Amino acid sequence: MNTLNQAAATQKPAQRSLTMTLKNIAPWLYLLPFLVFFGIFQLYPIFYGLFVSLTKWDLVSDPQFVGLTNYINLFTKDTLYWTALRNTGLFVALNAPLAIVIPLGLAMLVNESIPGRDIFRSAFTAPLMISVSSVGVLWVWFLNPTLGLINHYFRILGIPEQNWLAQNGWAMVAVVITTVWWNSGWNLVLFLAGLQEIPEQLYDAAKIDGAGPWGLFRYVTLPGLRPTVLFVGVTTIIGSFRVFGQVFVMTSGGPFDSTRTVVQHIYETGFRYFRMGNASAIAWSLFLIVLVFTVLQFRFMNESEE
Repeated sequence: MNTLNQAAATQKPAQRSLTMTLKNIAPWLYLLPFLVFFGIFQLYPIFYGLFVSLTKWDLVSDPQFVGLTNYINLFTKDTLYWTALRNTGLFVALNAPLAIVIPLGLAMLVNESIPGRDIFRSAFTAPLMISVSSVGVLWVWFLNPTLGLINHYFRILGIPEQNWLAQNGWAMVAVVITTVWWNSGWNLVLFLAGLQEIPEQLYDAAKIDGAGPWGLFRYVTLPGLRPTVLFVGVTTIIGSFRVFGQVFVMTSGGPFDSTRTVVQHIYETGFRYFRMGNASAIAWSLFLIVLVFTVLQFRFMNESEE
Protein backbone atom coordinates (compact mmCIF):
# COMPACT_ATOMS: atom_id res chain seq x y z
CA MET A 1 0.00 0.00 0.00
CA ASN A 2 2.78 2.36 0.95
CA THR A 3 4.53 1.51 -2.35
CA LEU A 4 1.42 2.48 -4.43
CA ASN A 5 1.09 5.78 -2.65
CA GLN A 6 4.71 6.54 -3.30
CA ALA A 7 4.22 5.73 -7.03
CA ALA A 8 1.19 8.02 -7.26
CA ALA A 9 3.07 10.75 -5.48
CA THR A 10 5.94 10.50 -7.92
CA GLN A 11 3.60 10.31 -10.98
CA LYS A 12 1.69 13.53 -10.35
CA PRO A 13 4.64 15.89 -10.73
CA ALA A 14 5.59 14.03 -13.90
CA GLN A 15 2.10 14.51 -15.31
CA ARG A 16 2.15 18.17 -14.37
CA SER A 17 5.49 18.53 -16.09
CA LEU A 18 4.14 16.82 -19.23
CA THR A 19 1.05 19.06 -19.20
CA MET A 20 3.21 22.19 -18.89
CA THR A 21 5.42 20.99 -21.71
CA LEU A 22 2.41 20.42 -23.99
CA LYS A 23 1.06 23.86 -23.09
CA ASN A 24 4.37 25.43 -24.06
CA ILE A 25 4.54 23.51 -27.32
CA ALA A 26 0.90 24.08 -28.35
CA PRO A 27 1.31 27.72 -29.54
CA TRP A 28 4.27 26.71 -31.70
CA LEU A 29 2.20 23.91 -33.26
CA TYR A 30 -0.40 26.50 -34.28
CA LEU A 31 2.36 28.66 -35.76
CA LEU A 32 4.09 25.75 -37.48
CA PRO A 33 2.23 25.99 -40.86
CA PHE A 34 3.02 29.72 -41.09
CA LEU A 35 6.65 29.19 -40.08
CA VAL A 36 7.06 26.46 -42.71
CA PHE A 37 5.63 28.64 -45.49
CA PHE A 38 7.59 31.68 -44.25
CA GLY A 39 10.80 29.70 -44.26
CA ILE A 40 10.23 28.20 -47.72
CA PHE A 41 8.84 31.23 -49.54
CA GLN A 42 10.50 34.15 -47.66
CA LEU A 43 13.69 33.24 -45.79
CA TYR A 44 15.04 30.68 -48.24
CA PRO A 45 14.72 32.96 -51.33
CA ILE A 46 16.37 35.83 -49.42
CA PHE A 47 19.47 33.85 -48.50
CA TYR A 48 19.54 31.98 -51.81
CA GLY A 49 19.48 35.40 -53.51
CA LEU A 50 22.50 36.40 -51.42
CA PHE A 51 24.30 33.27 -52.64
CA VAL A 52 23.32 33.97 -56.27
CA SER A 53 24.59 37.56 -55.96
CA LEU A 54 28.07 36.10 -55.40
CA THR A 55 27.93 34.03 -58.58
CA LYS A 56 27.82 34.34 -62.35
CA TRP A 57 24.66 32.51 -63.46
CA ASP A 58 22.55 32.57 -66.64
CA LEU A 59 19.80 30.20 -65.41
CA VAL A 60 21.09 27.47 -67.81
CA SER A 61 24.63 26.58 -66.77
CA ASP A 62 25.80 25.96 -63.21
CA PRO A 63 26.46 29.07 -61.04
CA GLN A 64 30.16 30.08 -60.92
CA PHE A 65 31.34 31.69 -57.68
CA VAL A 66 32.81 35.16 -58.40
CA GLY A 67 32.85 36.67 -54.89
CA LEU A 68 32.08 40.40 -54.73
CA THR A 69 32.60 40.99 -58.45
CA ASN A 70 28.91 41.66 -59.10
CA TYR A 71 28.80 44.29 -56.35
CA ILE A 72 32.01 45.94 -57.55
CA ASN A 73 30.71 46.05 -61.14
CA LEU A 74 27.40 47.41 -59.90
CA PHE A 75 29.01 50.45 -58.29
CA THR A 76 31.78 51.03 -60.86
CA LYS A 77 30.45 49.98 -64.30
CA ASP A 78 26.65 49.81 -64.27
CA THR A 79 25.69 53.42 -65.07
CA LEU A 80 22.08 52.37 -65.66
CA TYR A 81 21.91 51.28 -62.00
CA TRP A 82 22.70 54.83 -60.85
CA THR A 83 20.07 56.22 -63.21
CA ALA A 84 17.50 53.77 -61.83
CA LEU A 85 18.54 54.55 -58.25
CA ARG A 86 18.22 58.31 -58.85
CA ASN A 87 14.78 57.85 -60.43
CA THR A 88 13.63 55.64 -57.56
CA GLY A 89 14.85 58.19 -55.01
CA LEU A 90 12.96 60.94 -56.88
CA PHE A 91 9.83 58.80 -56.91
CA VAL A 92 10.11 58.13 -53.16
CA ALA A 93 10.68 61.84 -52.43
CA LEU A 94 7.60 62.85 -54.46
CA ASN A 95 5.26 59.98 -53.69
CA ALA A 96 5.80 59.30 -49.97
CA PRO A 97 4.81 62.76 -48.61
CA LEU A 98 1.74 62.94 -50.87
CA ALA A 99 0.74 59.36 -50.02
CA ILE A 100 0.77 60.29 -46.32
CA VAL A 101 -0.60 63.85 -46.26
CA ILE A 102 -3.48 63.41 -48.76
CA PRO A 103 -4.94 60.26 -47.10
CA LEU A 104 -4.59 61.91 -43.68
CA GLY A 105 -6.57 64.94 -44.87
CA LEU A 106 -9.21 62.74 -46.51
CA ALA A 107 -9.47 60.55 -43.40
CA MET A 108 -10.04 63.61 -41.23
CA LEU A 109 -12.72 64.76 -43.71
CA VAL A 110 -14.67 61.49 -43.81
CA ASN A 111 -14.26 61.04 -40.04
CA GLU A 112 -16.60 64.00 -39.57
CA SER A 113 -20.38 63.79 -39.81
CA ILE A 114 -20.71 65.23 -43.30
CA PRO A 115 -23.49 64.48 -45.83
CA GLY A 116 -22.65 61.49 -48.02
CA ARG A 117 -19.81 60.36 -45.78
CA ASP A 118 -20.19 56.68 -46.66
CA ILE A 119 -20.20 57.49 -50.39
CA PHE A 120 -16.97 59.45 -50.02
CA ARG A 121 -15.37 56.62 -48.05
CA SER A 122 -16.29 54.12 -50.78
CA ALA A 123 -15.13 56.44 -53.57
CA PHE A 124 -11.74 57.12 -51.95
CA THR A 125 -11.02 53.43 -51.30
CA ALA A 126 -12.45 52.03 -54.57
CA PRO A 127 -9.15 52.32 -56.56
CA LEU A 128 -7.66 49.69 -54.25
CA MET A 129 -9.82 47.10 -55.98
CA ILE A 130 -8.19 47.74 -59.37
CA SER A 131 -5.18 45.69 -60.46
CA VAL A 132 -1.91 47.41 -61.28
CA SER A 133 -2.15 46.62 -65.02
CA SER A 134 -5.67 48.08 -65.21
CA VAL A 135 -4.54 51.18 -63.32
CA GLY A 136 -1.67 51.65 -65.76
CA VAL A 137 -3.86 51.25 -68.86
CA LEU A 138 -6.55 53.52 -67.39
CA TRP A 139 -4.12 56.34 -66.67
CA VAL A 140 -2.40 55.97 -70.04
CA TRP A 141 -5.81 56.76 -71.51
CA PHE A 142 -6.41 59.64 -69.05
CA LEU A 143 -3.02 61.14 -69.98
CA ASN A 144 -3.29 60.64 -73.73
CA PRO A 145 -2.10 63.93 -75.32
CA THR A 146 -5.03 64.19 -77.78
CA LEU A 147 -7.90 62.05 -76.44
CA GLY A 148 -7.13 61.99 -72.69
CA LEU A 149 -9.39 63.51 -70.04
CA ILE A 150 -6.62 65.53 -68.40
CA ASN A 151 -5.71 67.49 -71.52
CA HIS A 152 -9.44 67.83 -72.35
CA TYR A 153 -10.01 69.74 -69.11
CA PHE A 154 -6.75 71.65 -69.63
CA ARG A 155 -8.14 72.87 -72.98
CA ILE A 156 -11.39 73.95 -71.31
CA LEU A 157 -9.48 75.86 -68.62
CA GLY A 158 -7.04 77.39 -71.12
CA ILE A 159 -4.02 75.60 -69.62
CA PRO A 160 -1.33 74.45 -72.09
CA GLU A 161 -1.70 70.74 -72.93
CA GLN A 162 1.09 68.35 -71.98
CA ASN A 163 2.47 65.24 -73.59
CA TRP A 164 2.59 63.66 -70.14
CA LEU A 165 4.28 60.31 -70.73
CA ALA A 166 6.68 61.44 -73.48
CA GLN A 167 8.42 64.31 -71.64
CA ASN A 168 11.25 63.80 -69.19
CA GLY A 169 9.85 66.05 -66.46
CA TRP A 170 6.18 65.14 -66.72
CA ALA A 171 6.52 61.34 -67.04
CA MET A 172 7.62 60.86 -63.42
CA VAL A 173 4.98 63.33 -62.23
CA ALA A 174 2.33 61.31 -64.09
CA VAL A 175 3.52 58.09 -62.45
CA VAL A 176 3.42 59.72 -59.00
CA ILE A 177 -0.12 61.07 -59.56
CA THR A 178 -1.25 57.62 -60.68
CA THR A 179 0.31 55.91 -57.67
CA VAL A 180 -1.12 58.39 -55.14
CA TRP A 181 -4.60 58.01 -56.68
CA TRP A 182 -4.32 54.23 -56.62
CA ASN A 183 -2.81 53.65 -53.16
CA SER A 184 -4.22 56.48 -51.04
CA GLY A 185 -7.28 54.44 -50.08
CA TRP A 186 -5.24 51.97 -48.03
CA ASN A 187 -3.52 54.69 -45.98
CA LEU A 188 -6.89 56.43 -45.60
CA VAL A 189 -8.35 53.29 -43.99
CA LEU A 190 -5.42 53.11 -41.57
CA PHE A 191 -5.67 56.79 -40.62
CA LEU A 192 -9.44 56.49 -40.22
CA ALA A 193 -8.98 53.57 -37.81
CA GLY A 194 -6.36 55.59 -35.90
CA LEU A 195 -8.63 58.66 -35.67
CA GLN A 196 -11.48 56.63 -34.25
CA GLU A 197 -9.19 55.36 -31.46
CA ILE A 198 -8.57 58.90 -30.14
CA PRO A 199 -10.90 59.54 -27.17
CA GLU A 200 -13.42 62.32 -27.83
CA GLN A 201 -12.84 63.60 -24.27
CA LEU A 202 -9.37 64.80 -25.30
CA TYR A 203 -10.91 67.06 -27.96
CA ASP A 204 -13.49 68.35 -25.46
CA ALA A 205 -10.78 69.13 -22.89
CA ALA A 206 -8.65 70.90 -25.52
CA LYS A 207 -11.64 73.00 -26.64
CA ILE A 208 -12.31 74.04 -23.04
CA ASP A 209 -8.66 75.14 -22.87
CA GLY A 210 -9.26 77.33 -25.93
CA ALA A 211 -7.65 75.21 -28.65
CA GLY A 212 -8.69 76.06 -32.21
CA PRO A 213 -8.71 73.71 -35.25
CA TRP A 214 -4.91 73.90 -35.62
CA GLY A 215 -4.40 73.39 -31.88
CA LEU A 216 -6.68 70.35 -31.89
CA PHE A 217 -4.77 68.87 -34.82
CA ARG A 218 -1.33 69.60 -33.37
CA TYR A 219 -1.87 68.69 -29.73
CA VAL A 220 -4.54 65.96 -29.94
CA THR A 221 -4.80 64.41 -33.40
CA LEU A 222 -1.12 64.14 -34.28
CA PRO A 223 0.02 62.67 -30.91
CA GLY A 224 -2.89 60.23 -31.04
CA LEU A 225 -1.94 59.16 -34.55
CA ARG A 226 1.79 58.76 -33.87
CA PRO A 227 1.85 54.91 -34.10
CA THR A 228 -0.33 55.03 -37.22
CA VAL A 229 1.87 57.67 -38.83
CA LEU A 230 4.96 55.57 -38.12
CA PHE A 231 3.38 52.46 -39.64
CA VAL A 232 2.05 54.32 -42.67
CA GLY A 233 5.38 56.10 -43.17
CA VAL A 234 7.43 52.90 -43.04
CA THR A 235 5.13 50.89 -45.30
CA THR A 236 4.71 53.76 -47.77
CA ILE A 237 8.45 54.30 -48.16
CA ILE A 238 9.11 50.57 -48.52
CA GLY A 239 6.33 50.34 -51.11
CA SER A 240 7.68 53.40 -52.95
CA PHE A 241 11.13 51.86 -53.25
CA ARG A 242 9.50 48.75 -54.78
CA VAL A 243 7.56 50.66 -57.46
CA PHE A 244 7.46 48.74 -60.73
CA GLY A 245 4.09 47.63 -62.18
CA GLN A 246 2.49 50.97 -63.01
CA VAL A 247 5.80 52.34 -64.32
CA PHE A 248 6.33 49.34 -66.57
CA VAL A 249 2.80 49.56 -68.01
CA MET A 250 2.72 53.34 -68.44
CA THR A 251 6.22 54.20 -69.65
CA SER A 252 8.39 51.03 -69.68
CA GLY A 253 11.00 53.19 -67.99
CA GLY A 254 11.00 55.93 -70.66
CA PRO A 255 11.32 58.45 -72.03
CA PHE A 256 15.12 58.09 -72.15
CA ASP A 257 15.16 56.04 -68.91
CA SER A 258 13.73 58.99 -66.95
CA THR A 259 11.24 56.72 -65.12
CA ARG A 260 13.33 53.55 -65.02
CA THR A 261 13.32 52.25 -61.43
CA VAL A 262 15.59 49.87 -59.54
CA VAL A 263 13.03 47.05 -59.56
CA GLN A 264 12.65 47.35 -63.33
CA HIS A 265 16.44 47.23 -63.61
CA ILE A 266 16.43 44.03 -61.51
CA TYR A 267 13.71 42.49 -63.68
CA GLU A 268 15.39 43.29 -67.00
CA THR A 269 18.88 42.34 -65.82
CA GLY A 270 17.66 38.98 -64.55
CA PHE A 271 14.91 37.91 -66.93
CA ARG A 272 15.75 39.76 -70.14
CA TYR A 273 19.56 39.50 -70.12
CA PHE A 274 19.76 36.39 -67.85
CA ARG A 275 22.44 37.87 -65.57
CA MET A 276 20.98 36.51 -62.34
CA GLY A 277 24.08 37.25 -60.26
CA ASN A 278 23.99 40.95 -61.21
CA ALA A 279 20.22 41.09 -60.66
CA SER A 280 20.58 39.56 -57.18
CA ALA A 281 23.33 42.05 -56.29
CA ILE A 282 21.03 44.92 -57.31
CA ALA A 283 18.20 43.39 -55.26
CA TRP A 284 20.40 43.13 -52.18
CA SER A 285 21.60 46.72 -52.58
CA LEU A 286 17.94 47.83 -52.66
CA PHE A 287 17.18 45.71 -49.60
CA LEU A 288 20.00 47.37 -47.65
CA ILE A 289 18.89 50.87 -48.70
CA VAL A 290 15.30 50.17 -47.58
CA LEU A 291 16.60 48.67 -44.32
CA VAL A 292 18.61 51.83 -43.57
CA PHE A 293 15.61 54.08 -44.25
CA THR A 294 13.39 51.90 -42.03
CA VAL A 295 15.85 51.94 -39.12
CA LEU A 296 16.26 55.73 -39.44
CA GLN A 297 12.48 56.18 -39.38
CA PHE A 298 12.09 54.12 -36.21
CA ARG A 299 14.98 55.96 -34.55
CA PHE A 300 13.59 59.36 -35.54
CA MET A 301 10.13 58.49 -34.23
CA ASN A 302 11.53 57.12 -30.96
CA GLU A 303 13.59 60.29 -30.40
CA SER A 304 10.52 62.44 -31.13
CA GLU A 305 8.51 60.42 -28.61
CA GLU A 306 11.17 60.90 -25.92
